[in-house]
Amino acid sequence: MLILLLLIASCEESPKKITDVNDYNSYLQSDTNEMLQLTQEDYTFWEEKLEKEPQQFPYLVKAATSQSELFRQTGNIEALIEAEKKLVKANRETNYTIPSYLRALARNYISQHKFRESLSLLKKAEMIGDGLNSTQKMLFDVYLELGNVVEAENYLNKIENYKDFDFLIRLSKWSDHNGDLDKAILYLKKATELAESSKNKWLMQWSYTNLGDFYGHDGQIEASYINYLKALKLNPNDAYAKKGIAWIVYSYERNPEEALRILNSITEQHKSPSYHLLKAEIAEYMHDYTAKKTYLDAYLAEVKKEHYGHMYNKHNAILYTEELNKTKEAAKIALTEIKNRPTPQSYDLLAWAYYKYGDAKEALEIMEVHVVDKTYYPETLFHLAEIYKANGKVKEAEVLKKELLNSAFELGPLMEKKINNI
Repeated sequence: MLILLLLIASCEESPKKITDVNDYNSYLQSDTNEMLQLTQEDYTFWEEKLEKEPQQFPYLVKAATSQSELFRQTGNIEALIEAEKKLVKANRETNYTIPSYLRALARNYISQHKFRESLSLLKKAEMIGDGLNSTQKMLFDVYLELGNVVEAENYLNKIENYKDFDFLIRLSKWSDHNGDLDKAILYLKKATELAESSKNKWLMQWSYTNLGDFYGHDGQIEASYINYLKALKLNPNDAYAKKGIAWIVYSYERNPEEALRILNSITEQHKSPSYHLLKAEIAEYMHDYTAKKTYLDAYLAEVKKEHYGHMYNKHNAILYTEELNKTKEAAKIALTEIKNRPTPQSYDLLAWAYYKYGDAKEALEIMEVHVVDKTYYPETLFHLAEIYKANGKVKEAEVLKKELLNSAFELGPLMEKKINNI
């Protein structure tokens, strides 16, 4: 009877297997990257035209667009920086009077987390007026990144159009920001339907990967997996979709070896530093602390490069706080992030550094003023729960603990253990 009960318990604890290596293995072994090749050819085309006619500023913008796409596909930061240089030149030579050029540079700055610089350019474009709807959409994006929810909502209302893909994906993002995941999924599904009806493969691919994320956050793991596969069917080299599948394999199915195999196939072509952090987390789960250190060292060596600027402030602050025991340096990074974008998540970084330094009281004050009831992101709520507990607010911590256990898939196995100890 005891053995039978143990077997039943074991079956209940084992998650249902969602993934099948036969579904995605061919995408990991792809030797050709058609989209990357086309982007490189497009960049070469515009560069050759620029050599012949260097004063043709539209060529500069076209070449910069290709470089931005190269960054998206490969994670090569140099491509993004070179795109910035071309866009700055195009705007300077036209006296910052062409809204489409201003938006292009603003978009580049968003990728670099230069949100205030992006806002300044977009306000200029707004005053000029051409392509106003496109400018207003980007103003929503930037104000939300800066934590100015009043202005973000203002611009969301200005672009309201329930038949417009761009509006629906922003309404979805706004719903997620406000903690309404059901509506976030609903609006993103409507946007996906528009993308499918237009047969725009890029919009479809983007929609499927983001739906995969939202379904994962909602605990609909199979739906998440299906959408990542849909994205890969359109683009076998979609690194983000592969990463999503790797997370399902690791966090839900608890198969770290297979997750690492997927990630290793991604990093053969995509060089984003964040992959080192994910590999380090998986290595820790496997109790391979030598590998974990190797991955963290690789990450730190990469993000030290000047080109990355403030793009990895959040990751660095957490790493300095939790892994390197450099809480003072973490606090400095957090203060810089607050200056750049005073969001609840930025203040959370500062509070977490104070908490790890041993000043739980100061951490609580920061949280109560700048974070509580202002964000619903699970990682931030975990920090808040720990800080509540350290300050004797056990009931408040317990309430958050119940919420966090529902987000165990999103946070991962290592964090789940910590949640159980709250």
